[in-house]
Amino acid sequence: MFHERLEQTALRVTAHFDRVLAQMADQPVVHAMGHATNGGKRLRGFLVLETARLHGIAFSAAIWPATAIEALHAYSLVHDDLPCMDDDDVRRGAPTVHRKWDEATAVLAGDALQSLAFEMVTAPEIGSGGIRAELARSLAIASGAQGMVLGQALDIAAETAKTPLTLQEITQLQQGKTGALISWAAMAGPRMAGADTAPLASYASALGLAFQIADDILDVEGDAETVGKATGKDADAGKATFVSLLGLDGAKRRADDLVQSACDALSVYSVEAETLRDAARFVVERKN
Repeated sequence: MFHERLEQTALRVTAHFDRVLAQMADQPVVHAMGHATNGGKRLRGFLVLETARLHGIAFSAAIWPATAIEALHAYSLVHDDLPCMDDDDVRRGAPTVHRKWDEATAVLAGDALQSLAFEMVTAPEIGSGGIRAELARSLAIASGAQGMVLGQALDIAAETAKTPLTLQEITQLQQGKTGALISWAAMAGPRMAGADTAPLASYASALGLAFQIADDILDVEGDAETVGKATGKDADAGKATFVSLLGLDGAKRRADDLVQSACDALSVYSVEAETLRDAARFVVERKN
């Protein structure tokens, strides 16, 4: 059931992107936005739709923040791939935006996707002005200098640091870089319903960290064709990762423990949250 819902989410989010982008000018930057948002697991969008379903929120309302978080995630990847950041040539098995077009187009496409995220997360279809304001405010915090951008900045600083990061420092870095947007996505449902966000905040915190540990493992064990991007870059750069600090087996055990913690946090939802439990298991079993 989980894989079916994940695939269904991907199709629904892609269709919504297509409808929104079709209303924009026929310009290279818009085409680059479409390229950047194409493909991917849509895990963040899935978390929005699933947590909205748990709280009785209609799909017609939830699809807007679900697509918004995928737009913001895509913007972060476009910028992360630039030569001034990670300098990657391939993303999701396709040329990165700055390789397919140029660096200026990539910067502008990323900027436009970030703006589009906030346009969509404040769409009237979502609900009251108070709900939309809270979604926008919390997304700004999660994506900015208290969340994802902070994590990115810490990651860049670590590349030139004289001493490798400690386990605590890597955890803090990844809670921003990867975990902040995952947490926002998982809490979107209760936020839209005006419900308690604490259980899903705990779930998402464990899920986000497990996701990043799995990424570190894939960087060691995965191949570029399956993963859809270059592998082995962290080791080549001498960066401290969960694998380098815990060892491969230790990292896998830590990821498994986090999955269990994520599942335990969902006890308040009983069997209704089984698909979210499957999502937690998926993040450590995936091959890309």
